[in-house]
Amino acid sequence: MMWGYGMNPAWLWLYGVISLVAVVILIVWTVRVFRDDASSPVGARRSDARRILDERYARGELTTEQYREQVAELGERP
Repeated sequence: MMWGYGMNPAWLWLYGVISLVAVVILIVWTVRVFRDDASSPVGARRSDARRILDERYARGELTTEQYREQVAELGERP
């Protein structure tokens, strides 16, 4: 037998832990990038309904009260 030659199996657990941590970090990063809310690092994306409300409010078609009510129904912050 060739004792002392080759890879030391005691280091294999460290390689496995590092690989597992890397995979978890990759999954968390992917979820955070593609998540559609305010805590996302790319920022919150507005829904089409909210965009239309914003446009109608900017044109003066909605009062402030109507705008706030409709935004609240969408479950978003004004």
